[in-house]
Amino acid sequence: MLKKRIIPCLDIKNGRTVKGVNFIDIKDAGDPIELAKQYVKDGADELVFLDITATLENRKTLVELVEKIAQEINIPFTVGGGISTVDDALALIKAGADKVSINSSAVKNPQLITDLKNRFGSQFVVVAIDTKNVANNWKVFTKGGTHETELETVAWAKEVEKLGAGEILLTSMNNDGTKAGFALDITNDVSKAINIPVIASGGAGKEVHFKEVFTKTEASAGLAASIFHFAEIPVPKLKEYLKEQNIPVR
Repeated sequence: MLKKRIIPCLDIKNGRTVKGVNFIDIKDAGDPIELAKQYVKDGADELVFLDITATLENRKTLVELVEKIAQEINIPFTVGGGISTVDDALALIKAGADKVSINSSAVKNPQLITDLKNRFGSQFVVVAIDTKNVANNWKVFTKGGTHETELETVAWAKEVEKLGAGEILLTSMNNDGTKAGFALDITNDVSKAINIPVIASGGAGKEVHFKEVFTKTEASAGLAASIFHFAEIPVPKLKEYLKEQNIPVR
């Protein structure tokens, strides 16, 4: 069994880390640079930075902030939000990103996935899929979760893999911020349908939720935000727990 990764996520709005519930009701969660430094100390495996309003506000990711965080950390760093061209991605790599995450732009222009893969390699390309269960059907949402598309989640995940993505960041909007556990059904369906790693996101509230997502689905990483930001479950404590449960972690 490959070692599972634990990934804190910095959702950024106006230069601050924020956290909401079901993609709304956004609250401040602290200084992203200080949080990033803490996560490196705590032994987080990677860090994800999502500029959550970049697409909605039709602007680029906060490159300067990415640069400041990259200078402070030495773990893989994924950046997303407002990336719609290869040049946008290049600017973030120059600022210190190891991978970029695209969502709305991938749906709008699937060729971008292939263009990024051809330029930087598939290991650099993370496609984020925000999904919501609508009338018993898991649909793909874009524009920060505000726009429902026609795409079905599993079919889109397969397409994304074909186009050249190296990883999928799968967030259940129904579970996001609820702390009631990951969406095991859709996470399992997606992770079984494709051969690239899936990062499960949305709903972590207890240590046991990570155990469930790692034993009941084929997700290779668990991502969370508020439980780490507010030290409800520190990363070292979570890793210790998972080791006790015989789940291999880095």
